[in-house]
Amino acid sequence: MKKIIEAVYHTIVEILFSILGYFPKKNLFFFESFHGKQYSDNPRAIYEYIQKAHPEYHCVWAVKKGYEQPFIDANVPYVSRLGIRWLCTMPRAQYWVFNTRMPLWMKKGKGTTYIQTWHGTPLKKLGLDIQSVKMPGIETETYKEAFVKETQRWNYLISPNSYSSNIFQGAFGFEGTILETGYPRNDLLVDEKNLEENRREIKKKLKIDQHKKIVLYAPTWRDDHYFVKGAYRFDNRFPFEELLQTDENLVILVRLHYLVAETLDLSQYGERVLDCSSYEDVKELLVIADLLITDYSSVLFDYAITDKPMIFYMYDYQKYREEIRGFYFDPVPVLPGPVVKTEVELVSRVSYFLSTGHLDYLQRYMAFKKEFVHLSEAGASQEILNKIADKT
Repeated sequence: MKKIIEAVYHTIVEILFSILGYFPKKNLFFFESFHGKQYSDNPRAIYEYIQKAHPEYHCVWAVKKGYEQPFIDANVPYVSRLGIRWLCTMPRAQYWVFNTRMPLWMKKGKGTTYIQTWHGTPLKKLGLDIQSVKMPGIETETYKEAFVKETQRWNYLISPNSYSSNIFQGAFGFEGTILETGYPRNDLLVDEKNLEENRREIKKKLKIDQHKKIVLYAPTWRDDHYFVKGAYRFDNRFPFEELLQTDENLVILVRLHYLVAETLDLSQYGERVLDCSSYEDVKELLVIADLLITDYSSVLFDYAITDKPMIFYMYDYQKYREEIRGFYFDPVPVLPGPVVKTEVELVSRVSYFLSTGHLDYLQRYMAFKKEFVHLSEAGASQEILNKIADKT
């Protein structure tokens, strides 16, 4: 009976959403990040810029039930996703600012400007460039058709660099306006003036001693590792115990992808390993990390702004390249750090990097930054708002 009631309610919501989309638009910016689960990413950066520079603008966030606390703590106005107030707000907003694809039934009415910020520079293939979709319950052609229908609603797509702009056009089948401004979320990473103060405050918030060395492990998700459609599992192959033994002052932060549905039980490691998967914004973790360990995640492109070392733990490199997603370029000779495929090699590299830095990769690091991070400088939010205001 409960499922029947939910289905009926959802049908009514879809119908009313379409009808309300024809109503006159309110001078309102409507935000959502990662399906209403986070107060984070590019939407957060744009929102915070608006609050600081244009407090006269009205802004509201969509939040999924159970994920309200960060919005309450930050005193951010929000409505519950799919609730009555949400239904009366989103279809009538003049601006939508989202960082992921939205359900197609959420029809964009005339007079609404849809700003899609996306959420990363691509290493792994996206959208129409994926040869065979491995996600559960999704046919490749159906997936690609839905992608094109979604991008047809976008008025603007935010790009962090020319490399991404070129890929986005083809991978998304996007024919609208690309704003190559850099990512607003990276403004914090280039704030040299307040960098040390920001580090202290973030560590304090996480209850980490200021003198601790911090390793951030931030892997992406695997399309073929799942429980059910839309709920992905994490195959843990990370040598926590061995890494902790390399340095008694080491703290490991774990940041799983937002699509991963499970949590890791890290209680055995006490305060030396922290699950930060639900932490409100990954950019703050990038600020305090002394070393990033990732695989194919786009977080690597943002972290390169900091000039701090990275290690790429690609234990399933061949399978990921040939069966799961594939890459836009061969990462091994290009990435600004070593690619390792075994736990033993990873532990050895971490120990070496924490003691000596990444001098062996400085030349490659600089080349990487020149290619992929040249637009990541403060002011992206302001530039975006100026361009949107000029066109609407």
